[in-house]
Amino acid sequence: MVTAIASQKGGTGKTTTSISLSAGLARQGKKVLLVDTDSQANSSKVVLGDDFAKLRKEETLYPTVINRQPLVIHPTSIPNLEIVPAHILLSDTDAVLTTAKDHREARLKTALDKIKGTYDYVFIDCPPALGWLTLNALTAADDVLVIVSPGYFELDSVVQISKTIAEAQELYNPSLRLLGLLFTQSEPTNNTKTSLQVLRQTYPELLIKTVIPRNTDLKDAHLAKQDIFAYSPQSTGAKGYERLLEELFV
Repeated sequence: MVTAIASQKGGTGKTTTSISLSAGLARQGKKVLLVDTDSQANSSKVVLGDDFAKLRKEETLYPTVINRQPLVIHPTSIPNLEIVPAHILLSDTDAVLTTAKDHREARLKTALDKIKGTYDYVFIDCPPALGWLTLNALTAADDVLVIVSPGYFELDSVVQISKTIAEAQELYNPSLRLLGLLFTQSEPTNNTKTSLQVLRQTYPELLIKTVIPRNTDLKDAHLAKQDIFAYSPQSTGAKGYERLLEELFV
């Protein structure tokens, strides 16, 4: 199963979710591949730690997307978890692929199809914007998990990402399905209460039951270059992602 984790807005917890789901399933004994398609490479920096700074662009996703080469896969310190890291030069993807004439939306899918059978789960951390990298992720995926956090603009981004998913289904991947909407960064405020109410009224069949709380341990884990289960397994953040794993994948 290949799952794209997406949001049209930054700062929603997309990368945190990508890392937590990947690490959580890997720690349960599942063989997992995390593909980082975000040029900010935040997933790569956390999962690879100090080794990330040593990578050349040829050792990342860059040659796959730009030059149609096989995926370069790296081991991580987390047992059973491997990663295809991102590179800052992936920010050039739209400029390069806009003039490409071959299946520019399917470069990731072509490479991933050759190796995904060796994994139990594949997660794709998408960029927080519509572009050829996101379309590559949605073309390669079986389903997509959309991340939403509290706020007016955050809720509006659901409409945008829904249009992007519909476009990908129509043009590139008819079998792509929406896994659901995951509400993150929940806290006891009117903003959270109102946002959840709007989502439950507007998308009653799509909103995932598990809600991920706002928890400083999640950010602190990133600074420590660890997943939340290694950094603070008893934290509310870890418990939230444990419930999400049980709801979606167990």
